[in-house]
Amino acid sequence: MKNPFSKRLENLQNRFENLLSRQNKIIAEGNGIFDRYHYPILTAEHIPIFWKYDLNPETNPYLMERFGINAVFNAGAIKWEDKYILAARVEGADRKSFFAIAESPNGIDNFRFWDYPVKMPETDEPETNIYDMRLVNHEDGWIYGIFCTERRDPQAPAEDQSSAIAQCGIARTKDLKIWDRLPNLRTASPQQRNAVLHPEFVNGKYAFYTRPQDSFIQAGSGGGIGFGLSDSITNAVITEEIVIDRRVYHTVYELKNGLGPAPIKTSFGWLHMAHGVRNTASGFRYVCYLFMADLDNPTKVTYKPGGYFMAPEGEEMVGDVSNVLFSNGWIADDNGEVFIYYASSDSRLHVATTTINKLLDYVMNTPSDGFTSAASVNTLNKIIDSNKAIIHFIRPEHVHSGEKISN
Repeated sequence: MKNPFSKRLENLQNRFENLLSRQNKIIAEGNGIFDRYHYPILTAEHIPIFWKYDLNPETNPYLMERFGINAVFNAGAIKWEDKYILAARVEGADRKSFFAIAESPNGIDNFRFWDYPVKMPETDEPETNIYDMRLVNHEDGWIYGIFCTERRDPQAPAEDQSSAIAQCGIARTKDLKIWDRLPNLRTASPQQRNAVLHPEFVNGKYAFYTRPQDSFIQAGSGGGIGFGLSDSITNAVITEEIVIDRRVYHTVYELKNGLGPAPIKTSFGWLHMAHGVRNTASGFRYVCYLFMADLDNPTKVTYKPGGYFMAPEGEEMVGDVSNVLFSNGWIADDNGEVFIYYASSDSRLHVATTTINKLLDYVMNTPSDGFTSAASVNTLNKIIDSNKAIIHFIRPEHVHSGEKISN
């Protein structure tokens, strides 16, 4: 008969392997733009057993968790050596986040973490927390990790233990294992969160999308998604930020907005996915929206559909920070398929799939936001009129809402 330790370990291992080998399936009847899947692809349960447990029965006879994991979410993404690679944000039970690499053969299931988390070198001023890495395969030959760094605000009074300063961390690698840490991005903004590196040089310089903020939580005078150029990446400095996508009253991005992953280059322009934040009676609501910028002038937005592209649904709305959908990673395959990796409620990571052609159709042909109720009704009436002209037999013309069709 197996002892309790061995029996519990066997049960843990069986449950773990069943989880990782589980096939993911598309949820039927999507919106025609993208497909969601039944199961999250990374959760705290996907963390290797030998991370969470001391497996020595002498030092851990009850096989207790020694290193608790709270959540896995907000992952950068890249296709590398024919594998779908995610640099996930792993948050311990102690609230500290770190990065860990997971890979999958198909991009939708069977994700497994590498044996060790990312050992990110520190700068001369070590941060308390790092999170939300964007992976960018730059034309200079390096893979860059652009991420948020956070430390307590030294100017905050002793009784305030939540005020923080966020900046943009920069690291680069050739193999996703050994990382070269570079100095943080410097701008005129007091705080920088959710910065993204453009994958190509612009006018011979490194280009960044920024999210200037006056404070850790509030954007303040930060007008929206910024854009700036730096002569160097080893000492990245932006002296001028241009706001290319502004915050607007009574929209899904009125409170804050920032770029998600690095843009995808298409023949029609740079395809962007961003997150928008608005305030509600129950707190902040995060959604994702799309827009396109000119190929030759990345600061010029050419198309921007109204409203959100993705929002949390069903169980996605519940978690550590509820009503949040956030993405900082997507992969465009050579065959035109696109894998969107999004997190829900700061708790778990999901995948949605679509194609470049569908995204282009959505971005270029979906009506833009008219910014008033009257404009929304006018847009809707145009769609209705067009459809009635095409499908005039949907219902008899004399039938109005609430009327019954007489025999």
